[in-house]
Amino acid sequence: MIAMDENDISFFKDGLRLDGRRADELRPVKIEVGILARADGSCYIEMGGNKVIAAVYGPREVHPRHLQEVTRAIVRYRYNMASFSVEERKRPGPDRRSYELSKVSREALEPVILTSFFPRSVIDVFVEVLQADAGTRTAGINAAAVALADAGIPMKSMISSCAAGKVGDTIVLDPMKEEDNFGQADLPIAMTPNGDITLMQMDGNLTPDEFGQAVTMAMKGAKDIYELQRRALVAKYSQISTDSAREEVHLCE
Repeated sequence: MIAMDENDISFFKDGLRLDGRRADELRPVKIEVGILARADGSCYIEMGGNKVIAAVYGPREVHPRHLQEVTRAIVRYRYNMASFSVEERKRPGPDRRSYELSKVSREALEPVILTSFFPRSVIDVFVEVLQADAGTRTAGINAAAVALADAGIPMKSMISSCAAGKVGDTIVLDPMKEEDNFGQADLPIAMTPNGDITLMQMDGNLTPDEFGQAVTMAMKGAKDIYELQRRALVAKYSQISTDSAREEVHLCE
């Protein structure tokens, strides 16, 4: 395999990125709610080439019991990449990266979950990456937040996540795989609709001005994703209400 670096790739052509997007444009996003019948809440999301599924179980009893918290529920988040999710087959099972992403993703969601409502219990969040195309942590957080809402878990607000990056000395929104692999920096965030940031990480180097621009761009992307999350939830429960009304009419007849 030939080694490549950022100088070997032209990231822009005629002012557009390799996939035809502008610098401040998200990849296509698709969100489906409630796709798993046996989960308390679930969500399937596509962000560009990412395909991620999230499932929520609970609140339920904690096992083993010594893990119980007397005053609140504990939140467990498991991020996993399927061995077939990347081009070069990944060794099955958890690794150091999956442990790290599980931890930071849980910490991004936990501040908005009203855990005090469910003492001595656990809320389990499982995120499975079926196909990876850069930004799996942000896609997983977005799917997990919708799955929590679908499960009826009380939350202060929704959490939405997006990343900005630096490629070819330009700040771009929602980097794809080539931009992530050969770019100069990556900055994923998670935030509430009010702009309270619950996750911020950075890999690479940005000047103070570039950092400010990247944060502003990522926050705008997260707000756009929030609107898509909200619409997906409204669409599901509007359909349920419509179906219930039709059933009532049928019974009356």
